Amino acid sequence: MASIALSASAALLPLKRNSGAWSKLFPFSSKSYLSFKTCRKNRFISFAASNSSGRNGDLVVTSEDESASQTYTWPDKKKPRICILGGGFGGLYTALRLESLVWQDDKKPQVLLVDQSERFVFKPMLYELLSGEVDAWEIAPRFADLLANTGVQFFKDRVKLLCPSDHLGVNGPMTCTRGGTVLLESGLIVEYDWLVLSLGAEPKLDVVPGAAEFAFPFSTLEDACRVDRKLSELERRNFGKDSLIRVAVVGCGYSGVELAATVSERLEEKGIVQAINVETTICPTGTPGNREAALKVLSARKVQLVLGYFVRCIRRVGEFEASVKQPESGAIPNIAADKNSDKYILELQPAIKGLESQIFEADLVLWTVGSKPLLPHVEPPNNRLHDLPLNARGQAETDETLCVKGHPRIFALGDSSALRDSSGRPLPATAQVAFQQADFAGWNLWAAINDRPLLPFSGMLAILSNILTWC
Repeated sequence: MASIALSASAALLPLKRNSGAWSKLFPFSSKSYLSFKTCRKNRFISFAASNSSGRNGDLVVTSEDESASQTYTWPDKKKPRICILGGGFGGLYTALRLESLVWQDDKKPQVLLVDQSERFVFKPMLYELLSGEVDAWEIAPRFADLLANTGVQFFKDRVKLLCPSDHLGVNGPMTCTRGGTVLLESGLIVEYDWLVLSLGAEPKLDVVPGAAEFAFPFSTLEDACRVDRKLSELERRNFGKDSLIRVAVVGCGYSGVELAATVSERLEEKGIVQAINVETTICPTGTPGNREAALKVLSARKVQLVLGYFVRCIRRVGEFEASVKQPESGAIPNIAADKNSDKYILELQPAIKGLESQIFEADLVLWTVGSKPLLPHVEPPNNRLHDLPLNARGQAETDETLCVKGHPRIFALGDSSALRDSSGRPLPATAQVAFQQADFAGWNLWAAINDRPLLPFSGMLAILSNILTWC
C-alpha cells in the first residue's frame, strides 16, 4: 500500500530521469521508504547565520548608525526565490522534490533551506539508538552532504521574524510579485517570493509541574542520545542487583507506544515499563487495526498500560518524601529516602469517573505528550492583514492545497499545518504525513510559478489513511 501511494503521488510530478537526490538520502529507494519500517523485526511503528559551504548567494552588509544588518543576495535577480524554513521530512523533501522537477531555464527557482541544525535527522529511527541497532551518524547525515550535488543552498540558522507582504486585501494573490522577508537570528535578512513553513514542533513540558525539570523528551537526536546515556547509567547502577529499573512513559500515541516497546525490549527482565495515557485507549488518532497491533506488541514486551490518567505533577524523591503524608489512595510503594537516588514520583489524577488517584515511582520519566509548533513571530504584530491564521495549537490554517489561508505565497506542512482529514480530525504529526505533503508542496510551487492549477492534498488523504493502517 505504501509503495502504491508514493507511486501515485510521484506520477503527478514531471520528474527528471536519474535524479540522484532521493537515492542519496537513503540507501533504499524513495518508494520503499514507508514500507521500510515494516520489515524491522516485526516491530510496530508509527508513521513518523553560520552557513554551509558551497552556497552561491552573497551577503551584503549595510550599516545604520552603530547597528548592522546582513541581506542575502540571491545568485539570480530574475529567477523565483523559494525559502524553506525547517529541514525535517517536510522541508528537506520539498527542496528535493523541487530539484527533481522539470523547469524552464528562466523559471527554475533558487531554493534556500534553513534549519537550526547542521544535520537532517531520520526521526523514525531514533528508537534504534536505544536498541543499539544503529549509531547516531547513520541516521543523522549533514545537510551539506545531502545537498552537495543539488542546487539547493543551506543555512544553519534559526528564524526570528517573518514579515509577509502577500496578504489578501493589499496586493491580492494574482498581483503580488513579492512574498516577503524572513529575519534570522544571526541578523541575516532573506527576501523570498515563495515561503515554505516546515519548522516542526518542540515538546511542551510546561503544562505539568516538574515535567520540565525531571522528564526526558524524545523528539530530537540530542534527546535520544540523552535517554540512551541515562538508560546505560541505570543499567550499570543496577548491575548485579535484585532491584528493577522502573521507567514511566507519559503518552500512548504513536511515539509513546514505540518508545515504551523499545525501552522494555532493551531492559527485558531488568526493568518495568509503565505507559500512561489520559485516554482510555492507545493511539487515539490511529485506526482500530493500528491500535490492535500496538496492543499486541506492548503485551509481548510486557509493558504495563495505565489508561485514563493524567500526570498531575512529577517530583524528585528525597528525604522529605519519606515523611510526606500518604495520599488517600494508599502508601507510596518502595519510595527511597536517599535524596541522591535520582528517583521520581508521579502523581496521577483520574481522567474519568470510577478511578482512584495513584502514585508511581520511576527511575526515568519519558515524555511524549504535548507539542508546540515552532512558527515564527509575524511583523508588524498589530496588523491583522499580516497575521498567519493559527488554530488553538498554534498551527497555521491551510486550505486543501497546503497554502496558508490569506497568504497565497506561503505553504505550510507537517507540524506547521493544521490540515484535517475528511472526518475533521487533525492529521497525525508523523513522518508519513510530512513526506506525502512534501510531494504536493513541491508540485504546487511548480504549478504556481508556471501558472498552473494547484492540486488539493485532500485527494491524497484517503490513500494516506489506508497507509496508516499497516503495521
